Amino acid sequence: MSTQRQGRDWSTLVLDIYVVVFFVYLFAPLLVMSLAAFNAYEYPSVTQWRGWTLQWFGELARDDRILQGVVNSLIVALGVILVALPLGLSGAFILTRLRGRYNNLLYAILVSPLLIPGIVLGISTLIFWGRVDVPGGLFLTVMAQGSFIAAYSMLLFMARLQRQDRGLEEAALDLGASSFFMFRRITVPFLMPTILTAAVIAFLQSIENYNTTVFAIGGDWTLVTEIGSRFRFGLSPVINVIGVIFVVFTVIAASVYVLQKERERKRKLAR
Repeated sequence: MSTQRQGRDWSTLVLDIYVVVFFVYLFAPLLVMSLAAFNAYEYPSVTQWRGWTLQWFGELARDDRILQGVVNSLIVALGVILVALPLGLSGAFILTRLRGRYNNLLYAILVSPLLIPGIVLGISTLIFWGRVDVPGGLFLTVMAQGSFIAAYSMLLFMARLQRQDRGLEEAALDLGASSFFMFRRITVPFLMPTILTAAVIAFLQSIENYNTTVFAIGGDWTLVTEIGSRFRFGLSPVINVIGVIFVVFTVIAASVYVLQKERERKRKLAR
């Protein structure tokens, strides 16, 4: 018994150490980044401490290119959602509802943008649209990002549609409902959790994308391309401030989501 107990104790200790190391590895960079945003030193650093300051938050508020980059990133991300979700849903319907001998080939074609390097997608988009005199810019960035983010959406929709009870749709059609009414009242509510998930993933994929964006953006810029261009001249703690703001918003959004799910769980148990 003592040998078994010692074995369990060692296993628990190793597991505890692993968990601690994992969380340190995960959150230490965020902590260092956040501290650098409050350091008076003119370069991002925590080893050369010059005292606490809020100076860099004011610098961010006066940095017009960064602020415009944030606005452009949001515009592109919203455009990508509007492009990627309908395309992904269409592809998911084709692959799950229409059974044919070429389904595997079609699946490989629709998923292939995920396997193509972002640089290739950006350059090919620029060349393709350039033939019809569409210059690089926000529109072209939406098209370039949407070409591969739609594949993520398609995979999410496929996973959801494969679990749907088709009998409900068939019953609605048998009772005289039109295809559009059936889709709006049965299919869309069933897909709504996945629609929201796909929208969030598309938004995050768009905001952080650099490789594809930098070739399609032309004379415009997004937040990540502006940050990338400043690497040549050395970054200031303003970039750390942006990271702190993103972390704060992420924590708030995650907390709201968890609280909402907990309310829904309690509401179901109360019924």
